[in-house]
Amino acid sequence: MSKQIIPGIVGPIEIALDGEQAQPRGVVLLAHPHPLFGGTMDNKVVTTLMRTFVQLGYLVVRSNFRGVGQTAGEHTAGVGETDDLLAVLDFIEQHEQRRYAGLPLILAGFSFGSFVQTHVAQRLVALNRPASRLVLVGTATSRWEVLPVPADTLVIHGEQDDTVPLQSVLDWARPQSLPVVVVPGADHFFHGKLPTLKQIVFQAWAGVNESAE
Repeated sequence: MSKQIIPGIVGPIEIALDGEQAQPRGVVLLAHPHPLFGGTMDNKVVTTLMRTFVQLGYLVVRSNFRGVGQTAGEHTAGVGETDDLLAVLDFIEQHEQRRYAGLPLILAGFSFGSFVQTHVAQRLVALNRPASRLVLVGTATSRWEVLPVPADTLVIHGEQDDTVPLQSVLDWARPQSLPVVVVPGADHFFHGKLPTLKQIVFQAWAGVNESAE
């Protein structure tokens, strides 16, 4: 793992690169939970997802949102955070072009980060550079405007989440005919259920054909 400070729209952005293989199978851009409630790129759910994707052979890029760690700026309820994630992606593509050009891009997020990633995904579609897949954990549907997502999006939620009720996620997913993987007994932060979260992602990637991504 290596940490860097890169230029952002309102100042420096702190990022971490994990799994810097000579030739990864793809790039995962990973977003953390709400910065005003202690969310950082070192959150346990985020680092569980990071380790999972590294084991699957991906380069994982994490970044701190505005006002967290060494990232400049103030919280902007998702607007600036979306811009910053796109800036991180642009930096990786421009500065590591020879290694990562043309590789599949996965957008992954936890809680507030999942909400932001749906907006990043929409922006990338508008730029004609869509992500290959989204992974949304503890999707914050009851708190922010989480946008519709592609049919192959992996949505994982805790049965006993009292921060974002499961019913809210089901109500968001239903009009999209979008499956939701429910972890029995799990709360919002998946206490005691992180191995299960990891296994769900592994199973979702079993037999994935990279050319189809």
